[in-house]
Amino acid sequence: MKKTILALLMLTVTNMFADDTPYNFMRFNSTARAAALGNAVVSIEDDASLIFFNPALLQSANEKTLSTTFSKHVLDINSGNIVYKINQFDLDGASLAAQINFNSYGSFNYVDNEGKLYGNGFSGSDLSFGVTYSNELDSNWYYGVTGKFIYLTLESQSSSAFAVDAGMFYKVNERTNLGFSLLHLGTEMSSLNGQAATMPTDARLGVNHRLKGLPLLINFSFHHLADDVDGFFDRFKNFAIGGELYLSKVINLRAGYDNQIRNFASADENKGLSGLSGGIGIKFQDVDFDYGYAEYGASIGLHRFSLALEL
Repeated sequence: MKKTILALLMLTVTNMFADDTPYNFMRFNSTARAAALGNAVVSIEDDASLIFFNPALLQSANEKTLSTTFSKHVLDINSGNIVYKINQFDLDGASLAAQINFNSYGSFNYVDNEGKLYGNGFSGSDLSFGVTYSNELDSNWYYGVTGKFIYLTLESQSSSAFAVDAGMFYKVNERTNLGFSLLHLGTEMSSLNGQAATMPTDARLGVNHRLKGLPLLINFSFHHLADDVDGFFDRFKNFAIGGELYLSKVINLRAGYDNQIRNFASADENKGLSGLSGGIGIKFQDVDFDYGYAEYGASIGLHRFSLALEL
């Protein structure tokens, strides 16, 4: 019973930003670096793993990169993603990458009204496969598109969908970038228990700037701009800000804040550090290690670990 409650708690986290749809796990996808920066990463260059937020960013990443992220939740509930930038094909200057995103909710027991176990139990998981294409549109303008197949299972039920991410990235100058993306535009192919579901479409707009005279990269973005809200300006309450301080060529310190997460916490409970995040990045010659921690409520905090290899 305790495990069932914890699982429902995690499902609540993944569904707290949108309408009730089983595909909301895609909105919760992140990396250690992104989570530490409050997910204000729609305009950060040179990181292939950030294509989950803006596929146009792939064009600015290293020539051949493999990155993976693991997120530890409670008990055996885990999630993660993998991104591989492909360079085996002649794409006339374009970039191509494959991506996988997964959630595993572990195994659960059937219980009756008295809490007695019966049956063999069941499990649940979310999985998506995608391919990203990115190229230069004009001088300092880049675009990217991702097509992805999504498959969900819960007990004996399953559903599938197809979705597209699209984004633009503009390098204003050596210190400033702009980014915009539309995520999870798609349609359901088959549904859970015959109940049709919508896709959790998201729109993001962001800017970052590297300060002159101080080794600090400041990132700011609006997210969930496509959500249904009471008033037009209410959607701009969904903003995030993050800072990345370069202590040396090896170590980066990161901190972030997501206002939507903060606002989601109930006014009747202690919000604590809800919405705040932080982490560290360690760079070696061909290996990058990142750690990120984010608070999603008074009793919910998630650790993420990422590893990137330059092959």
